[in-house]
Amino acid sequence: MDTFHHLVGQDTPHMAWWQMTIRAGIIFLYALVLYRLAPRRSFANLSAQDLVLTVILGSCLSRALTGNAPLLPTLVATAVLVVLHAAVSALAPRNEMVSYLVKGRPIRLIWQGAVDWEAARHSGLGPRDLNEELRLKGVTRVEDVAEAHLERNGALSVIASRSGRASGPRSTSTKP
Repeated sequence: MDTFHHLVGQDTPHMAWWQMTIRAGIIFLYALVLYRLAPRRSFANLSAQDLVLTVILGSCLSRALTGNAPLLPTLVATAVLVVLHAAVSALAPRNEMVSYLVKGRPIRLIWQGAVDWEAARHSGLGPRDLNEELRLKGVTRVEDVAEAHLERNGALSVIASRSGRASGPRSTSTKP
């Protein structure tokens, strides 16, 4: 154990450059192994759960790198976090309540060419934001949208009306 501490330092911010370099290599390889062992989509999309895990892992591992946290206990703790993330990710598709708490729910913003401005405001979207999202989806007029949802991952999904015009109430503007 003395050799190990000599190589990686004594878990203090005052370590030699080469000790921090060895820690950096260990942490980099460890993070790669965790990434490869985690379920494939754990770090792929940025749901709230994925984003929180990414920030926490980065924070924990950076503290171990600089010696502000002990190396081995930090590596174990990050592995536990990845295992917990994998367990919650596996449970979410099987349990509606866990899915709702972890991933949220889609929010309908447009129905039959009419914008639900209360839902849009609640989602942090104003008229310019909504117009931009529609243009990025190839839609120039809100009246041509049969349905649009702000999905659980934060993306806007748009279903254009079949005839190019949504049936139902008409709106001449996307402004509230």
